[in-house]
Amino acid sequence: MPPDLDRFSAIRKGLLEYLVLKVVAGDKVYAADILAKLGGTEFATQEGTLYPLLSKLRRAELLDYQWVESEAGPPRKYYRLTAKGRAWLGELNAYWKTLHATVERMGE
Repeated sequence: MPPDLDRFSAIRKGLLEYLVLKVVAGDKVYAADILAKLGGTEFATQEGTLYPLLSKLRRAELLDYQWVESEAGPPRKYYRLTAKGRAWLGELNAYWKTLHATVERMGE
């Protein structure tokens, strides 16, 4: 991360969970898929950050996973949202819209 973005690490950390849920909501995804989707954005991260976050979301029952055999090596863990995760993501989406509207109004 470039040094000038260090100032925003608290904001980025909070939003990373939201973005991971959004990525997983699209379809069941492998961790490498999540890393690729985030790569090239302000939210690019590493396995050392992603795997603990995925574990946290699973313990909170927002994500679940399924082992799928791979032709290219060992089985892969594919993540998907649970019903609780979909509901939470819906709440986060609504809250994000509220936050965005508030920020926009403050600039008027």
